[in-house]
Amino acid sequence: MTEAWTKWESQIVNGTFPLRRFLGGSDHSAVFLTEHKAHQLPNAAIKLIPADPAFAEAQLSRWRTAATLSHPHLIRLLDAGRCQLGGHQFLYVVTEYGEETLSQILPLRALSTDEVREMLAPTLEALAFLHGRNMVQGQLKPPNFLVVNDQLKLASDSIRRIGEPAGGIAKSSLYDPPEAKTGKTSPAGDVWALGVTLVEALTQCPPAWPDAKSETPSLPTTLPASFADIVRRCLSRSPENRPTVPDLMAQFRQPSSPPAASPQAAVAAPARRAAAPRTAAPAAESGPAAKSARRLIVPAVVAILILVAIWAGSRLLQSHPQDEQTPATSSHAAPAKESPAQSASQTPEVPPASSAAPAAAGGEKPEESKPAPSTPARSTSAAKTPTQPSTQEVVHEEIPDVPRSARNTIHGHIKVSVRVTVDSSGNVIDQSLENPGPSKYFARLATESSMKWKFAPADGQDSRAWLLHFEFARGGTTAHAAKPRS
Repeated sequence: MTEAWTKWESQIVNGTFPLRRFLGGSDHSAVFLTEHKAHQLPNAAIKLIPADPAFAEAQLSRWRTAATLSHPHLIRLLDAGRCQLGGHQFLYVVTEYGEETLSQILPLRALSTDEVREMLAPTLEALAFLHGRNMVQGQLKPPNFLVVNDQLKLASDSIRRIGEPAGGIAKSSLYDPPEAKTGKTSPAGDVWALGVTLVEALTQCPPAWPDAKSETPSLPTTLPASFADIVRRCLSRSPENRPTVPDLMAQFRQPSSPPAASPQAAVAAPARRAAAPRTAAPAAESGPAAKSARRLIVPAVVAILILVAIWAGSRLLQSHPQDEQTPATSSHAAPAKESPAQSASQTPEVPPASSAAPAAAGGEKPEESKPAPSTPARSTSAAKTPTQPSTQEVVHEEIPDVPRSARNTIHGHIKVSVRVTVDSSGNVIDQSLENPGPSKYFARLATESSMKWKFAPADGQDSRAWLLHFEFARGGTTAHAAKPRS
């Protein structure tokens, strides 16, 4: 079907929306990159579906209704209508362009439980908004979880009234609840689809049922136990047994740790456990032996603290000259605010287990400052690489500013390389992706930043080529320039 749809590339819908690039599709729909000049959007998405006479007008009516909705976590619907391409009649709908979808991430890796909880908050807010207006999203599945300007949004082109049948020529799927076969649509159907998506997001595998009448789904063994119960409830065959969106919002607002783990309880519990031994022999704690022990302990603690302070001071004095040399020897040092990310980029590419990863990486710095003639510091070694520029050749480095919400989606490191062309004055005049990496979103950030780099002027050279290497991690972003080998 991809070949059938791509033949429409470069066509213009109704003289207004150019089909610039095929983004994806199925046997009954296709999505292209386009633009919307009236809304001053250089990038928008346009979806085409065959104009079935039995459902066309009802579908256009649904899109017109969805266009009136406004919510920060729903894709904006900008335009809709009929068109003709190659003698075929189509319906089209123009929406905001999503840089990335959940369906693009899942083939690469599953989401962590923290990432899923972050995804759930805006998802449930959008569903609560729709259900409160007697509407359903209707097709809650990974391709319809999109990222627009670092914000999660749900697709809007499938929105319809509660009780209104789906219609159209789309085939049923695993995301459709059992009652969809009778034509019924309700908020419980969105909850079913959310349950399927949760399993897929956490395990990269959808749930399965032994047979059509089985009440209990077979869940992947890799599904975290903290989600197993709620998923089973969402996938109940009886709509009335599924939790509502307010139920889910209340459950996921609760702290992940039990109440006993609160700071007050954590202090109170050991105190209660220690109370019994104290009452058993009160005289032993207040007698002469205890007082003598306290007199010995206090000076010992003071002495230890003094020794630690002296040791730390000597370490600081030893490492200071090395730290002063680092900017001079490292040819691609990021600005000071990026220093945690720099040390993170030196560690092996192992997915971080928690947000403590930058701190752990930062702990390598004292080791780097030790004098070790046989193993020079990493930054010095990198500076000696023939492909690295000197500090005089790179005048300005532009490091992409990645929001924390986007950094938290990274497992390990994402590497993107951009080849830039530099004119004689040192300005970047052109760029192309040498290595786009696994994410369109981070590739876009890298290419946008690459145009803002500045190099030293080179008289007598019309243009030069450089490779800019960007590395994205949870701890931050680093970048450096290198001369291409060819």
